[in-house]
Amino acid sequence: MARSEDKHFQRRINGAYITSIISITLVLFTLGFLGLVILQANSLSNYIKENIGFEIIVKPGVKEADILHLKKTLDTRDYVKSAEYISTEEATRRLSMMLGDDFIDFLGDENNPLLPSIDLRFNAAWANSDSLAIIEAEVLQNKAVKEVYYQKSLVHLINKNLRKISFGLLGFSILLLVIAMALVNNTIRLSIYSRRFIIRTMQLVGATESFIRWPFVLKGISQGIVSALIALAILSGIIIALQQQIPELALLINVETLGFLYLFILLLGMLMSGFSTFFSVRKYLRISPDQLFG
Repeated sequence: MARSEDKHFQRRINGAYITSIISITLVLFTLGFLGLVILQANSLSNYIKENIGFEIIVKPGVKEADILHLKKTLDTRDYVKSAEYISTEEATRRLSMMLGDDFIDFLGDENNPLLPSIDLRFNAAWANSDSLAIIEAEVLQNKAVKEVYYQKSLVHLINKNLRKISFGLLGFSILLLVIAMALVNNTIRLSIYSRRFIIRTMQLVGATESFIRWPFVLKGISQGIVSALIALAILSGIIIALQQQIPELALLINVETLGFLYLFILLLGMLMSGFSTFFSVRKYLRISPDQLFG
């Protein structure tokens, strides 16, 4: 009879452990997936910003050597990601591809209105309205430059919308993190509750609080590690599947940043499980015997 009761009790403990692992895994996977979305959104934001640029139109009659010198000067600036010199011939070729060869035949080489230009792209940190206005003023000081063209309203709209999306994701992340911590804490409290009589028995035989507490805490940390590894394995599988379906995603995923995300999920699983176990065990170490049956 006693052996049957022991088996039933052991099954309850194992069931509580597996339930905790599954619950914590789901929470960590959700946080990891949200972190991946945020990182992708940040990469996409930088990608969009780095495709914002100037078209620097050069004055007629400026020597090609002077234009190339201007390009090299711009290449040395911190705000420049890339600078491409587009000659009149290259500009004509590109336009004829869009409009057809009839365009060239109609105008003739002598009446070609296209001027040499430099296509400038900026680093993401500089791709905002204020910075671009400063850069524009600096570029226009060069005597070889006729004008600088870029869509100011589009730049403002892009930055405004990206800012809104960033704040929205940040707020949702904080809310989800709070909910996740509450869920993990509740799961572990239920797991410790099923072993409250073990804690009481150890107290009765003279075990100190730290002697009782630390095995539970270490097991809680191990639960967090196992749950995090399972969550990260599932997340990795989803990333691989998405990259196979959408190869362009590989350009947005930074391996180093993804490594930090994985490390964060692993540490978060350990800390949440460890601290929740610590405080749950402390509660049952300090309650009266009558409250054990509550």
